[in-house]
Amino acid sequence: MAKCSFLGLGVMGAPMAGHLLKAGHEVIVWNRTEAKSDAWVETYGGAKASTPAEAVAASDFVFSCLGDDPDVMVVYEEVIPAAREGMVLVDHTTASAHLARSLYDRALAEGAMFVDAPVSGGQAGAENGQLTIMCGGADEAFAAAAPIMDAYAKQMTHIGGPGAGQQAKMVNQICIAGIVQGLSEGLAFAQNAGLDPAKVIEAISKGAAQSWQMENRWETMVNGKFDYGFAIDWMRKDLRIALEEARANGSKLPVAALVDQFYADVQDMGGNRWDTSSLITRLGQDVKHGESGK
Repeated sequence: MAKCSFLGLGVMGAPMAGHLLKAGHEVIVWNRTEAKSDAWVETYGGAKASTPAEAVAASDFVFSCLGDDPDVMVVYEEVIPAAREGMVLVDHTTASAHLARSLYDRALAEGAMFVDAPVSGGQAGAENGQLTIMCGGADEAFAAAAPIMDAYAKQMTHIGGPGAGQQAKMVNQICIAGIVQGLSEGLAFAQNAGLDPAKVIEAISKGAAQSWQMENRWETMVNGKFDYGFAIDWMRKDLRIALEEARANGSKLPVAALVDQFYADVQDMGGNRWDTSSLITRLGQDVKHGESGK
């Protein structure tokens, strides 16, 4: 079993760290708000650290799940100097590929290894230990970290070198943006046509239109329930990162850019914390969006 630290105990990080402990690993946690560390220790056991550097000092594997590039940079300003020869640093934050490459180089200079490993699967995936993990970094680092990450993973894929995991997550979010918008338009059309959405979904969900979003979100969408996962604020952050990367590599993302603006419309409606399926609200549907996602 491994000595692990986990930095960042949000809705994703807390259950992920819990799975590490349940798998038999030694786990010490840190969170910027210490009350969350206290709550995690009370729920799972394990130990807490007062600083990221203290957590790193007790570990061979360091895992993090933070908010955005600035959050990662602040924390890793303490992590990198505390890293030791052979230590593996794994960042599950959805952040920029540029930052991942920078942290890879800085870790390497300390004799440590860095893996950018953003996840997909949302809060439910984290709680159930069923996350999809997209990894960038050296073969050796991925091989070392994979057996530990298995505690909360459904699937792990080593995409390529540093930054490749983050770029793969960008692909994931680009695809989701288009799928959710298409599903929103289809459901709105069905309702305006006087069709029973349940019967429509029954008819089309086993054909070419099928998607995870359709299977898991159509009913909550037509009922105006938007507290089932990834918040719009976070989706817009991810799309911003993807659109910035697209400008850098010459990709054209007209649909993703348009859907990003549609999400801005929902934010203007007060939907910052509603889940991504709330795109349907901007189509004028009579949904009870005020009752959820608060």
